[in-house]
Parts: sequence; C-alpha cells; structure tokens
Amino acid sequence: MSTFTLTYGRHSDASLPISMAQVLALAGSWHQRARQRRQLVELSDRQLADIGISRVEACAEAGKPFWQE
Repeated sequence: MSTFTLTYGRHSDASLPISMAQVLALAGSWHQRARQRRQLVELSDRQLADIGISRVEACAEAGKPFWQE
C-alpha cells in the first residue's frame, strides 16, 4: 500500500502519512460538498423555507470554500 505525507499548518510536525484511498475519499467529500452548495443556492425561497434555511443562510453556506465544513 502506498502512503503519502500530507503536511498542513505551519509546523513540520503537523504531518501524517495517508493512503491513496484516504486522499480519494477526501477529494470525493470535497466534490460532493461543492456540488451540494451549488445546488443549495438554486433552491427557491419556498424550498429553502421547507428545510428551515433562509436565503441569507444558503448564500453564506454556498460562499464557503469546498474544504471548509
């Protein structure tokens, strides 16, 4: 099994080995999150009200970068 080292943050000790499967799973999650956010802003005001989200909240969520939860 191949592993990679993913470094995040400012410190070199903040790195961890991850597998290709984990990289692909993360990329898939990011893609799905971006797609869902695009779809969210396409909903009508009535559809948003049905799920308990205002237009402002929907736009705020859609404005987040795909990697942010």
